Amino acid sequence: MMDGNDIASETNRKGFISQAWTRLSQIYQGLLDKWTPHTKSRWVASFLLLVIFILRIFLKQGWYIVTYALGIYHLNLFIAFLTPKIDPAMDFDAEDENGPALPTRASEEFRPFIRRLPEFKFWLSVTKSTLIGFFCTFIDAFNIPVFWPILVMYFITLFCLTMKRQIKVSKIFDICISTFLL
Repeated sequence: MMDGNDIASETNRKGFISQAWTRLSQIYQGLLDKWTPHTKSRWVASFLLLVIFILRIFLKQGWYIVTYALGIYHLNLFIAFLTPKIDPAMDFDAEDENGPALPTRASEEFRPFIRRLPEFKFWLSVTKSTLIGFFCTFIDAFNIPVFWPILVMYFITLFCLTMKRQIKVSKIFDICISTFLL
């Protein structure tokens, strides 16, 4: 049977862990807030991290499944980044059968381009996933022997089919590239 001291010490321990977790979350959020305005620096750091990951894969000659999974995840993130939150191709309220058009009168609604996945969340997800993939290359259980050229061909096929559909459906590829480069 538990006495009062055991219950009090258990409560204090839970309170300490909760406070420590809250403090770590605040520090993490503070760092993210500081990095938010530095878009180019963030992407350069993520690109360097990705280059280090790829160098590790080439030098160790393994972990192709981890690389493939990371590539598919990055492709899905990129598609979500290119896709509008409200897809004009799915707007069935439009009166015109030719598809969406720009507003011509002041009474018509203007809907700006809003991404389904904002740039900062895109960067954060790419960086986190690359770090996780990098640390997975230190675990031998993830080094499954596969014939890597098949994975590369499958990835290229999947990329081409997905991007063809994406460009055909939404016609936003040029807009996204131009806004990303600005």
